Amino acid sequence: MLSRVADSIYWMARYIERAENVARFVNVNLQLALDLPLGLEEQWKPLVAITGDYADFMKRYDQPTKENVIQFLAFDPENPNSILSCLRGARENARSIREIISSDMWTEINQFYLNLEAASPARALASPHEFFTEIKRSSHLIEGVTNATMAHSEAWHFYVIGRALERADKTTRILDVKYFILLPSASDVGMAIDDLHWSAVLRSASGFEMYRQMHGRLVPDKITEFLILDREFPRSVNYCAMRAEESLHAVTGTPMGTFQNGAERRLGQLVSELAYTDIGEVVAHGLHEFLDSLQVKLNDVGDEVFDTFFATRTYSQSGLTPWFQR
Repeated sequence: MLSRVADSIYWMARYIERAENVARFVNVNLQLALDLPLGLEEQWKPLVAITGDYADFMKRYDQPTKENVIQFLAFDPENPNSILSCLRGARENARSIREIISSDMWTEINQFYLNLEAASPARALASPHEFFTEIKRSSHLIEGVTNATMAHSEAWHFYVIGRALERADKTTRILDVKYFILLPSASDVGMAIDDLHWSAVLRSASGFEMYRQMHGRLVPDKITEFLILDREFPRSVNYCAMRAEESLHAVTGTPMGTFQNGAERRLGQLVSELAYTDIGEVVAHGLHEFLDSLQVKLNDVGDEVFDTFFATRTYSQSGLTPWFQR
């Protein structure tokens, strides 16, 4: 497979997953607004800050109001991580590999983008829950069509790798929302309002029902363990890392448990670390620090995937010194 094709499939998957997860991210605040008692205000500034885009946001918006944040995260064409920008990127990558993906995939991705482009911020603000639910539903539809109509060969495995790495990263950020946005006071820990916060976090990852089936009562350590370490829940960091590793080895043919390139080594290290992680130690030493280190490691895996499979290798005239260019 051409590295250009693999790169496009990988980033198409990441962009679609990123658009869905931005919608989930915003829904954390939107769902809480329906349940919190009167007198508690939505906190939109940290929602932008935790995505790493706060400086970019403040260049163009005077205040982090609900309206401005939704505009920035959903519709702003100058924000490379907005839903609109992500879907534009996904559509362009899909367009460049139409001979590889199925016609059904192209139709759904193209329609997804066109529907959002035709939508207005006023409509999103008038019915935000319905709007962001549509974003998630369209993403699920594309994932289902991809799995049902695309041969599960090299191209499909690159799709799985991209989707899994993006999903794992966003799950860590959803958990960060709990600690840096949703909890107004340490005195609320263990109170009814704390349960509302944790319920919102689980629902934002579509994990509320699955968690209750497995663990019953809402227990913060159990919820954290569920979203980070569970081996069966599709949006847990551990599950995503394991699926990415399986697809990576399916592409390279390297036996599981061994490595022949930096991507396999980095991802294998991450999977092994998660397999032996104790959530009690994580909480004791600082959940935010642990989540931050996970995000760095996931970024390192992404960099290694790029260097191993996508970088355009060119040689100097002597043929001795390689350099890489995206």
